[in-house]
Amino acid sequence: MIHHLSIGVSDITASGIFYDAILEPLGYIRAFEDIRPGERHQAIGYGTEPDKDKFAIKERQADQLSAGPGFHLCFAAPSREAVNAWHDRGLKFGARNEGSPKVWEEFGLNYYAAYLSDPVGWQIEAVFKG
Repeated sequence: MIHHLSIGVSDITASGIFYDAILEPLGYIRAFEDIRPGERHQAIGYGTEPDKDKFAIKERQADQLSAGPGFHLCFAAPSREAVNAWHDRGLKFGARNEGSPKVWEEFGLNYYAAYLSDPVGWQIEAVFKG
């Protein structure tokens, strides 16, 4: 149903470093980038294949970011170890812990997930349901 999703970030370079670090253990790559310093519409896209992004970050002015209550973004992980690495890297690169890796039984007996707020404030999750 969804082709791709994008979120706004105030610093494309810093957010690119952050998302490169946390998405790598999940098997995602920087699928495209359009970074031109001084230009208004800069973006980095992530996916599993070049030029086929499913998630993108786009640089916007700080007053144009809209991370709000009720929204969160969940990334699929290939293993529990990948969820752990995602969470560890997120904390190392400036995220805030919103829920350490564990089985969240309220979502299912095999719902192994962790939660972070990225440096901009977006609520993000990684989950393995194996």
